Amino acid sequence: MTTRDLTVSPFDPAAASPEARLAVGRLLVACHAFAYPDDPPLLPEREAVSLTHVTPGEATAHFVVWDGEQALGWGSLDYHLTQNRHAAHARLLVHPGQRRRGLGRELGRALEAVARQEGRRVVTFATTSQAPAGEAFARTLGAEAALPMRQSQLVMAEVADSRLDAWTTRPDGDPYRLHVWGRVPDEFLPRTADMMMVMNTAPRGDLEVDDWTITPEMIRAWEGMIGDAGEVRFLMAAEDTRSGELAGYTEVFWSPDRAALVYQGATAVRPSARGQGLGKWLKAAMLRHVRAHCPGARFIRTNNANENAAMLGINVALGFTPWASLTEWQVRLAGV
Repeated sequence: MTTRDLTVSPFDPAAASPEARLAVGRLLVACHAFAYPDDPPLLPEREAVSLTHVTPGEATAHFVVWDGEQALGWGSLDYHLTQNRHAAHARLLVHPGQRRRGLGRELGRALEAVARQEGRRVVTFATTSQAPAGEAFARTLGAEAALPMRQSQLVMAEVADSRLDAWTTRPDGDPYRLHVWGRVPDEFLPRTADMMMVMNTAPRGDLEVDDWTITPEMIRAWEGMIGDAGEVRFLMAAEDTRSGELAGYTEVFWSPDRAALVYQGATAVRPSARGQGLGKWLKAAMLRHVRAHCPGARFIRTNNANENAAMLGINVALGFTPWASLTEWQVRLAGV
């Protein structure tokens, strides 16, 4: 079959048959296994479910290249309807055995058409050094490497208890206390949304994006999506007992089906509370929590902007070492 026989088709995961969603899930699994052959494998059923997830206030357009009932390529464009209305984020994958046939270019054109239709002048997407073809493709698009990042990995067994003891020891009369939640309690939900927006202070490199507003509705939706994906999310927050304000947080994601690997999500401390060791405390306390509540976990993987010296310093001191490089790219669409 030639490339001319293959067409890019719009795809609605919510309306598609379970078999069609599963076919795309198998494609996502194959692409991940090609880039990360030593990782615990993804599960196609879980990936199929994730295709239906949409954050409140956002829209997603999907496209698939079909060869009969097999999905050879997939792309999606996420864009918010009320925030950052100039920008969109793309994902694009082609089956490892079907590359260099122009399928990526055709999917890219379909995503660009949606971006233009929605008035988005900036499209961002990410690549990893684990799949070098992604960077080469980005350069053919004239994309700008706007935010270089380091992906680091921690071998949990190599972290000394003495280091964790030092980082979790707090001064007498310390006004901060830690909470850890799977589902954020209702009374903390507005405060958690406010705290999460501290990530707006994280380095963005040259990305042309504005601050994001996080809402309680978003958090509840994300919690539901995490559960649908078979994952466990632990969020640990530091509360200032003098005011009740949440001063910082860290979060991890773990799946019992892929038990060896834990993904570190955001870690942030409010600028007004920095310099008190809260970041180290949160990271060390979370590591102990993972050891106790994630059986079989061996590694923690995290991403940091290369320019985020403060968080990189904490991670290196804890024992994270370079594992891969990631790049957040952006394409400016002329005439939008």
